[in-house]
Amino acid sequence: MQITKPTKVEVTRELRDYFFITLGLISYALGWAAFLIPYQITTGGTTGISAIIYYSTGFPIQWSYFIINAVLMTFAIKILGPKFSIKTTFAIFGLTFLLWFFQLMVNGSDGVPPLLLGEGQDFMACLIGAAMCGAGLGIVFNCNGSTGGTDIIAAIIHKYKDVTLGRMIMACDVVIISSCYFIFQDWRRVIFGFVSLLVIGFVLDYIVNSARQSVQFFIFSKEYEKIADRITKETHRGVTVLDGIGWYSKSNVKVLVVLAYKRQSIEIFRMVKDIDPNAFISQSSVIGVYGEGFDKLKGK
Repeated sequence: MQITKPTKVEVTRELRDYFFITLGLISYALGWAAFLIPYQITTGGTTGISAIIYYSTGFPIQWSYFIINAVLMTFAIKILGPKFSIKTTFAIFGLTFLLWFFQLMVNGSDGVPPLLLGEGQDFMACLIGAAMCGAGLGIVFNCNGSTGGTDIIAAIIHKYKDVTLGRMIMACDVVIISSCYFIFQDWRRVIFGFVSLLVIGFVLDYIVNSARQSVQFFIFSKEYEKIADRITKETHRGVTVLDGIGWYSKSNVKVLVVLAYKRQSIEIFRMVKDIDPNAFISQSSVIGVYGEGFDKLKGK
């Protein structure tokens, strides 16, 4: 079997994805180390479970996170594919290191996390930390990566069901946050946990699903067959081929019509550019798309 050597463009794309995944991980880890951990605020996901273990036993949060995700990754590789799994593995190792590193940088000489915002600023720390975590997750997801844990579960469901990532993660994490009551015996901590969950979900949805609106493409290219085959195969979106006439040249042309989510726009542009850099593309936003693969038909 002949192995296709990746092109320079493909390598550049992958490096760009890993760069932005790293930025997302830095935001996520710093939100935990500087704001959530010092004020003993938890949230969902395996990081939330690890935080609860840390608050109750003192066992380092990064090692609990790594162990739990190592188990979950064994189930995710076959379902999510090697590219997602490779990036997720990179994110898991990277976040394990960054959680350790930022705690080392933030904590005092006695190893106790300082209250950067001062005493009694739990709510503000909750908002800032959760916003940083949500932004980090959004960046990672936009690059086809994941920080593991319930993100893996959400990504699996999101692959087959049209459910927003933030809501899916929120549903998975309610039980985790509620369980922190048994550690602190304080409903205030539970409320802070749910506030952080809502903020993370809102910021994550804003970043990821701002690209969720539907768009329509008109693609003019002599390589229309190759483009149509690749779009159908890799994005799982239907392609319609229309016959047209170029009025200036008076020659017959083929026009591809594609309806997709806006988040898939970059992927579609990349495919077309790889096959035919001289293709002519028109992209426009559409108010609504109803039918298989999109929203259900509305009406009585």
